[in-house]
Amino acid sequence: MGTTTTTLPLHVCNVKKTDMIINRLHIFLHGAALLALFYYRITTLSQIIKTRETPLIPYLIVIFSELVLSFLWLLHRPSKWRPVTRIAYPERLPEDEKLQPVDVFVCTTDPNKEPSLGVMNTVISAMALDYPPDKIAVYLSDDGGAPVTLAAMKEAWKFAKWWIPFCRKYEVKTRCPDAYFSSPESAADKFIWSTEFVADRNKIEEKYEEFKESLEKNLKIIGSSVSKDHPPIVQVINDENGNEKDSSQKGMPLLVYVAREKRPSHPHHFKAGAINVLLRVSAMISNAPYFIVLDCDHYCNDPTSARQAMCFYFDPEISSKLAWVQFPQHFHNISEHDLYDGNLHYYWREWEGLDGLRGPTITGCNFYMKREAFYGVDRIPKDADLNQLKKFFGSSNELIRSTYKSYKPNVSRDEGKAGARYNTVVEDSMTSLILHCKGWISVWIDPARPCFLGTCPTNLNDMLVQQTRWAFGLLQMTLSKFSPLLYGPPRMSILQSMSYGGLTLDPLYVFPFYGLGIIPQICLLHGIPMYPKVSDPFFFVFAFVFISSQLKHVQEVVSYGDPLRTSLYDLRVWMMKSGACYLYAVLNAILDQFGLNEANFSLTSKVVDDEETKRHQEGIYDFQSSPQLLAPLCSVYLLNLVAFIIGTARIFQSDKGKEVFAQAVLALFGITVNYHLFQGMVLRTDKGRISTSITMIAVAITGLILFFGSLLVFF
Repeated sequence: MGTTTTTLPLHVCNVKKTDMIINRLHIFLHGAALLALFYYRITTLSQIIKTRETPLIPYLIVIFSELVLSFLWLLHRPSKWRPVTRIAYPERLPEDEKLQPVDVFVCTTDPNKEPSLGVMNTVISAMALDYPPDKIAVYLSDDGGAPVTLAAMKEAWKFAKWWIPFCRKYEVKTRCPDAYFSSPESAADKFIWSTEFVADRNKIEEKYEEFKESLEKNLKIIGSSVSKDHPPIVQVINDENGNEKDSSQKGMPLLVYVAREKRPSHPHHFKAGAINVLLRVSAMISNAPYFIVLDCDHYCNDPTSARQAMCFYFDPEISSKLAWVQFPQHFHNISEHDLYDGNLHYYWREWEGLDGLRGPTITGCNFYMKREAFYGVDRIPKDADLNQLKKFFGSSNELIRSTYKSYKPNVSRDEGKAGARYNTVVEDSMTSLILHCKGWISVWIDPARPCFLGTCPTNLNDMLVQQTRWAFGLLQMTLSKFSPLLYGPPRMSILQSMSYGGLTLDPLYVFPFYGLGIIPQICLLHGIPMYPKVSDPFFFVFAFVFISSQLKHVQEVVSYGDPLRTSLYDLRVWMMKSGACYLYAVLNAILDQFGLNEANFSLTSKVVDDEETKRHQEGIYDFQSSPQLLAPLCSVYLLNLVAFIIGTARIFQSDKGKEVFAQAVLALFGITVNYHLFQGMVLRTDKGRISTSITMIAVAITGLILFFGSLLVFF
């Protein structure tokens, strides 16, 4: 890599010392309390086996639930050990001539769920990056092979020839056209009152309206049909006359449309397959040593992201072992309340800690990757012959040549097995695990101005569907040969292996959710204690574990800069994921092991619904979801409500109040945190409420749980 002409660092890494101290102190105190808790469980279990005063099966279920909770807590501790933040200084980079080329990969699938206007805004924002235009190539993967998407690309090219010069001339920061024209920002302050600027801006806005009208016209004429059976299409987008000397194409990045071949009988491996095709196509055309992957709804909000990434790749101390620079997913449609944890701050708080180890995992999109690392060329012997290389890269001699640093593509920019891993819908996590195991590192950077802004789910159904898909993919990874706790330890540190294990095993929260959300409550109805009575010293151990975990969560939320209420919304989302998403993810993973379930990549819709958006902005849950997802949550809620009401009444009528007090508190905690479910079932009358049919299904399920659960108290 090149070197800078200044002694100032290109980036700095700051340890969050206060958080680190709090985290480490909490680990030791909470860990000690857990040891005391399980000492109590083991000693009392031996007494229960002898005396049978307490039903054995319910007690074992509770212990198992606590073991799973504690095990997952332990797996997540390495990500709390040394949280760090990073700052990049792109202004300290060397001159543009020394910057390395970057390929931009944008993935889309269905124009019905991912409207062309939003996709093209992402494409245009990528073309307008603050980077030498001759070193930027933008590739759009259209997995639907939709003619309307190709037509939209051609219209985007026409508009970009106006937009990109405008952005450069006036140093526009927001280079996504839709975001620019819908926000108060116009340009740098020095241009705001310029007569020339106002005239140019009006002209550009007029061109943008024409661009939008052309997309709408194409949609009416061409339609939005997609195909799962079509040949490959690769088309370099340029002016229709194809004149290479046309001055209007000077200073324009390369723009390429790619629709890979699709056949119903041939697996296409979802997004991983699309990225690998883009790798091969781009290798033949631009072959940039770095590339970035963007989702079609994640536009470039800060044009300096490529330069910020290069601040790390130009650092001689880490460049040779740095595989990717990960930026977070931020969203432009987050409401004040963020009911569905659209910000994903739960993950980003963890990623700060992972960066304190050897770096975060690949997170779907918004990462600048070194092509060499993604190819895995380090696994190939230096003296490998052509046949050996073909086993690794396939039969393309041109692709094989592209892996050499001296290679230059033999395709003009004006002409028309390595890579991401398959067998899971979370190809990013598996790929990053393998790269980390091979010795590569990654870095996490979250600038004050988000470099990328996307669209998050604005209703409960989309959130649950998305989380179910992710959870299923993580379990697929866990049950594969790349299971982190088995594959990782021989190849990377135990702390990093634990962190990957915590990520992939999160769906196991389904067991403590149902185990502790049902069994203690049923036992409360029958006056059977599952926890120490209030006068027992061990009661305070259980109380400490419960309060400690809740206060630690609050501390993490507030320390990250979120309002206090976010901790409540986070907890609700965790419970909804555990009760619905993780339940079906586990069931699907089991079926998948027997070949009875085929992985399905379901898109969350990017189409805007006005009523849904209004509820989202007002902080009102939208419960228009399938009974399959909502009924389990409502059933557990009703069970806790019944148990608390009847159990509390019995407490005051008997002398066993101190013995079952903890169970009453547990039930009260559940119904208080999930009060939104009670509102949806009982108090609300709007369209977004929980439907009467789902409520009745939940009542029936609750009755069955109470009946069969009560049988357990006799064993």
